[in-house]
Amino acid sequence: MHVGQPWPLGASTTPRGVNFSVVAPLATHIELLLFAHADASEPERVVELDQSHRSGDHWHVEVEQVGIGSCYGYRVFGPLQPGGHGFNPSKVLLDPCARAIAGWRGYERGAAVGATPNTASCLKGVVTERDRFDFTNAPRPRHSWQKSVIYELHVGGFTQGEGCPVPAERQGSLLGLIDTIPYLKKLGITTLELLPVMAFCPHDAPAGRQNYWGYSPLSWMAPHPGYLLGDNPCEGRQQMRQLVSACHQAGLEVIVDVVYNHTTEGNQAGPTLSWRGFGDRLYYQQNAKGDYQDVSGCGNTIAANRPLARRLIMESLRCWATELGVDGFRFDLGIALSRGEDLTPLENPPLFEAMEADPDLSDLKLISEPWDCGGLYKLADFPAKRVSTWNGRFRDDTRRFWNGDEKSCWAMGQRLLGSPDLFTKGPVRPGQGITFLTAHDGFTLADLVSYSRKHNLANGEDNRDGDNHNNSGNWGAEGPSCDPAIVALRERLLRNLLSSLLLAPGVPMLLMGDEVRRSQGGNNNTWCQNNPMGWMHWQPDASDQALHTFLQRLLGLRAHLAGLINPEIPHPERGARQPAKAGEIWHQWHGVEINQPDWAGWSHTLAWSLNQSPAGPLLWCGMNAYGKAVHFDLPVCPSGWVRVIDTALPAGKDLPQEPIPWRAPSAPLQSRSMLLLVAAPLMQGVRL
Repeated sequence: MHVGQPWPLGASTTPRGVNFSVVAPLATHIELLLFAHADASEPERVVELDQSHRSGDHWHVEVEQVGIGSCYGYRVFGPLQPGGHGFNPSKVLLDPCARAIAGWRGYERGAAVGATPNTASCLKGVVTERDRFDFTNAPRPRHSWQKSVIYELHVGGFTQGEGCPVPAERQGSLLGLIDTIPYLKKLGITTLELLPVMAFCPHDAPAGRQNYWGYSPLSWMAPHPGYLLGDNPCEGRQQMRQLVSACHQAGLEVIVDVVYNHTTEGNQAGPTLSWRGFGDRLYYQQNAKGDYQDVSGCGNTIAANRPLARRLIMESLRCWATELGVDGFRFDLGIALSRGEDLTPLENPPLFEAMEADPDLSDLKLISEPWDCGGLYKLADFPAKRVSTWNGRFRDDTRRFWNGDEKSCWAMGQRLLGSPDLFTKGPVRPGQGITFLTAHDGFTLADLVSYSRKHNLANGEDNRDGDNHNNSGNWGAEGPSCDPAIVALRERLLRNLLSSLLLAPGVPMLLMGDEVRRSQGGNNNTWCQNNPMGWMHWQPDASDQALHTFLQRLLGLRAHLAGLINPEIPHPERGARQPAKAGEIWHQWHGVEINQPDWAGWSHTLAWSLNQSPAGPLLWCGMNAYGKAVHFDLPVCPSGWVRVIDTALPAGKDLPQEPIPWRAPSAPLQSRSMLLLVAAPLMQGVRL
């Protein structure tokens, strides 16, 4: 045994063995427990760390005759904190920097509560390599924001179910996701956004259910064991690398959903598993009495403003970016990370400043939810220049417009312009706004047009969970229907919603299975549903496949028109009599009459065009959310119009592979339908 070094944090190999380093500012002494194997109920050796093993807030030791695969844990001794919680040396703690975890077979979450030792049922850290990802053979695709289309999926749910293309032995795993890459490439997306793949507690849920989504982190470094194949925890990092490498070689980026705003330890009455045992006051926001402050809705809030907590998060980001190769992060309740002491919002949050200054993170895509459960909401004014935000207003206003809600027309117009009413402090930065209609949290697209209210009884909370404000509609029958009129209307609405998303400025995000009308039976909070309700729909019928074809062609159209539908260069808004410079592209509003938009609260129709001087109109789009057919006048296109999209037409003709010439001087739009015309030269030779 040797004194060791304070850096790097965690367990790292040395020429003589392994260096162990943890942060515990208020501890009086620490025990390092070395276990013979993953299922050992008692340590094989206990290494005492006294003040000679301390450098400031860091405790460290170098131990010979141990190496990669060795299992370990800690006991930390120190005073109790106000409120009766704090250090609990009866508990074996998981190293917050452990890059692999063992001991799952005997793990008991409940044993980590109270004063009874949990040695026989604890989780253990595992010593691993810390090799850098092979970017030479699998370089980052580096898609620009302009060309990016994000597809949010759940690793376990996307890789299983009837008809799944993944071999049975690989279903539900990271490696199984590799088998779905041809499907994703053919669809036309560029970027995968994975729901949490960091280790979480599946049993952190009510009795009889499991935490399926993974928003209950147990580790910020280790891949989730439930997504790994085999029993060797050290292979988890390599399996994650294999997935990322395969995606990179196919031209797909990988973004991971990360949860740094809270942990699975809950409030002061929760289990002592890791962070709490090393520094209760260090990692968690608390008041003077020691009560936990919670803006995560999960019992605790990480104090990301504090230097040592911030450094642990940065270590995690660098681990996943440089060692495992991921291309970006989506921060769950990310604005919570901008809070300081007493949960005060900070204008210059130190964590985001550190991210933006770190060269290892400089070429990554960073995305955040702009809200937390404490009511803080910062969209355009999110306090980090390089972090994009989910535009929840786009979701809500697009749904409201196609529902035919009153006072929705003007808001829809703002979303189609790139939300200038929200981003008021100058031009929108590249990728600043992520536009979406659905996400894991809420209705699927098919359920959005099939249910007027949530149906969450299967979650065991008497339908109290999940959002009550969904801006959805059933259009005549709650749930599935055999009525041809209802089915046809729903099909139009699905195409209207997808077209609105992909023709609007912003970086679009799609939810897994929306392309094949995946339904959750009206459940808008499937966090505990690891069953077909929460899995991908791999057996599409003819109507499902028709929507898939529509979206596939729509994505091809967006890629072809990327110069016009560009989130990096918003087009100015002009009227008919406002002069434009030669070559400039501008946006012009219309109604049923040219240059006569109707923004009244009762209006349900909208039309717009993109124009270029002196060529004239390049694109015209009519949107009729009214319950009756409406006749629109068209601007004259000198080069001639072709019809690209008409959602009122039957499947296959609604967005044909080759556009159809349009010679009429006007456009009749059926009720609740959408029509897109494009100048013929722009579509010449294009086959979608």
